[in-house]
Amino acid sequence: MSTTTEWPPDSGEGAGPVGSSGVPGPSGFSGRPARLIHSEATTEIPVHLLFRDDPQDMGAASVGPTVVRRGPVLSGGVRRVGRPSGDSVAASSTASAAASARAARAASAASAVPDVVDSGLVERRARVLPGAAGVLGGGVGAVGCVLVLWWAGVLPEPVVRLAGLPGHGGAGAAGISGAQWAALAGAGALALFGFGGLARGRVGGAWVLSLFGRYRGSVRRTGLLWVNPLLLRRRVDVRLRHWRSEPMPAVDRAGVALRVVVLVVWRVKDTARATLAVEDHQEYLRECVEASTARVLSRLPADAFHGDAFCADASTLRDAEAVGQALTRALAAQAEPVGVEIFSVQPTRIEYAPEVAAAMHRRRIAALDARHRDSVLTSVVDSVEDTVTRLTTRGLVDLDDYERKALVKDLTVAFYTGHGER
Repeated sequence: MSTTTEWPPDSGEGAGPVGSSGVPGPSGFSGRPARLIHSEATTEIPVHLLFRDDPQDMGAASVGPTVVRRGPVLSGGVRRVGRPSGDSVAASSTASAAASARAARAASAASAVPDVVDSGLVERRARVLPGAAGVLGGGVGAVGCVLVLWWAGVLPEPVVRLAGLPGHGGAGAAGISGAQWAALAGAGALALFGFGGLARGRVGGAWVLSLFGRYRGSVRRTGLLWVNPLLLRRRVDVRLRHWRSEPMPAVDRAGVALRVVVLVVWRVKDTARATLAVEDHQEYLRECVEASTARVLSRLPADAFHGDAFCADASTLRDAEAVGQALTRALAAQAEPVGVEIFSVQPTRIEYAPEVAAAMHRRRIAALDARHRDSVLTSVVDSVEDTVTRLTTRGLVDLDDYERKALVKDLTVAFYTGHGER
């Protein structure tokens, strides 16, 4: 707590501060008014800020900004401390609201799902040619190689007769000229590129192409295709798939241990992100399923008990549709940055862990039994009340208090016994 020193209106500029004891001040004046402490004019300063070592530690306390105004300097080096003005209070309120908004945005950003580092990594179509172009180029290269070898005279005689070429007396391999070597290399490269780039596209599959670590596009076409043989191909399955998890440990809102099995229906939507943005998208999906399941299931109780009665209207994990929708939304947000599309996540089994299953089963049976007894008792009381009311209102019987109590007792026993025999 801090104090505020006030000066009387008639005090001169050379007057010193006055205290409650009336002792003359530093200037020699004998009259010192009492020091007044006004709580509404003081500013609270946390004690730890007065003795902190690191200036960054002040962020640990949630203290709004305070505007300090300098008063006129009086004799003895004492400053007058006044109340903060309305503008200062308004500025403090505005700054506090802005700080709260920044903290809320920071918290929401921290809890948001991080996107991929490379925002430009998006699937795009790769440039490929029909397979006929590769076959044609490879065939031309092979024929060119045969003709160059025949031109150099190194083609075996049986091959010459089989190809129907005229005889050519060459100088042999030692006499091949530089032009013939260049033509042979070009024809061989054409044949290798033509036949080496042939690929077969399958339904439900895609290729992710990269060259020297750079993404060059994806291929989703089917049939015989020609792809640049210098590109690295990674095959990705883009069909709709489902995955059933193993029993995963989780806890409900009350901290009761559970075992959960979920069925995930998913597919790869962006082949570039699924292949290059994460090391293994299937392993990433499994980890996200476990984390999302644990987070969603911890929001609701497995069973709602209210005293000794079972609350059927309360939201619990027994509502498979609501739990499935929450799981689907949570997992879809986690899987979207890596190009995986989530269609549905449905819990197929939510049960108590073996160590608590017996105790929770007994508690559930007791709650159901209490609920049944409460419904039977309510029905009996309503029946007795209706019977007694009809008898008295129609004038069939004239009962005093004792007879009414006896009749109520006999009817209650009779009706309750009848419900028990059902």
